[in-house]
Amino acid sequence: MPPHPMHGPNRFKLGVFSANADGGLTLTRVPERWPATWPGVVEVARMADRAGIEFFLPIARWKGFGGEMNSREWSFETFTFAAALAGVTEHIALFSTVHVPMVHPVFAAKALATVDHASNGRSGLNIVCGWNPEEFDAFGLELIEDRYAQGLEWFEILRRVHEDTGPFDFNGRFYKLKNVSGRPAPLQRPRPVTLNAAFSPPGRDFAAKAADFLFTTFTDIDKGRAQIEDISARAAKEGRKIGVYTTCHVVCRPTQTEAEDYYEHYAVTMQDNAGVDHYMGAKEKNSGSHDAEAYRLHRKRFAGGAGTYPLVGTPRHIVEEMQRIAAAGFAGTTVSFVNFKDELPYFIETVLPLLREARLREN
Repeated sequence: MPPHPMHGPNRFKLGVFSANADGGLTLTRVPERWPATWPGVVEVARMADRAGIEFFLPIARWKGFGGEMNSREWSFETFTFAAALAGVTEHIALFSTVHVPMVHPVFAAKALATVDHASNGRSGLNIVCGWNPEEFDAFGLELIEDRYAQGLEWFEILRRVHEDTGPFDFNGRFYKLKNVSGRPAPLQRPRPVTLNAAFSPPGRDFAAKAADFLFTTFTDIDKGRAQIEDISARAAKEGRKIGVYTTCHVVCRPTQTEAEDYYEHYAVTMQDNAGVDHYMGAKEKNSGSHDAEAYRLHRKRFAGGAGTYPLVGTPRHIVEEMQRIAAAGFAGTTVSFVNFKDELPYFIETVLPLLREARLREN
């Protein structure tokens, strides 16, 4: 079995993020916004796979964000999403994103192992402890304060199932289970790769215990250095090392003016204002996923890409920004677009060669 793509040779790794949901990360009304049809998803996944992009990461959504478009109401469930893509790709890592309270860990362990076998060891798990009260309401669940404590129990159960050392009982605060087992074990040993997206201190403590890779946001690249130092120190206390990634939305065009004009068009002029209000309000109140100043200063970034960092400009400008991100200590980034099928080809054709030229990537 080849090494998992997240452990591959490229110094700066890339992932395609949120292609399973309509609009991707955007909250815009432009007619070309990503529709997330299954044929389109398959085409984008194959495109990324052929290009050597390391991973395909979906978001897990159960409700939309209102406004005119109700963005992300249309979204594919992520275990079945990864399993289906395993049959039409060859190299790219296929993550599933799971909200801990909504998915039982015994089920998750078997589903993830199934994807790992279907993909020949390319599966990965993005563990989310949950933040959206409307989605909790849809499942008849309460948004508890100690959801990271629940997440740690959830992860411990999944880990023990995957160890495949025989049936076990579990008597925790959130789960009381008898005679738990689940075969087959995943191909990856001791378990598939895990990641977590966290910004708050409790989220980072969780990632230090349960994640191989942590995804975090920043408002300015230079501020990312302090975040990496903090995360690394938390992991060291657990006797672990974890890779740190960020996440970006991309507008890549032949000229800087074209890119900036289009960004202004889709993220400001054609912004889904009510959807942005809904999303930003719920995120700021419940998630702790961004610096407080992000909500005050960067509404455009939330409309443009869920508050992630914007990479807007020519291919060379985008590579220069990625060089700064790598120099800050990040192992890679996710990328998202207004329309993946229309925009990823130009990114692959123009940005990837420049990343190789900059020695951030070998392929």
